[in-house]
Amino acid sequence: MISKRGLIEGAAKYPDAASALQTWFDTAIGASWRSLEDIRTVFPSADMLGDLAIFNIRGNNYRLIVRVVFRYQRIYVKEFLSHSEYSKGRWKKWL
Repeated sequence: MISKRGLIEGAAKYPDAASALQTWFDTAIGASWRSLEDIRTVFPSADMLGDLAIFNIRGNNYRLIVRVVFRYQRIYVKEFLSHSEYSKGRWKKWL
């Protein structure tokens, strides 16, 4: 299960990323990730910080930050940011 509200809001704020977000969603909704290694089989540039997974979206233009609960196969969208917004570090409040 994936909370999709953050993706919809992100696509509205950054329309040029809408198709990339939809591709990420379609991939993630069908996945059975149990670890970062599983995520990286599909998204090689993904990183984790605690239970937050960080994905590059649309090349290196955007960052999608989600909380992953591997045990229950849940993904909660926390932030969708431009690269410059991500660099400011305000997203770290989710740690």
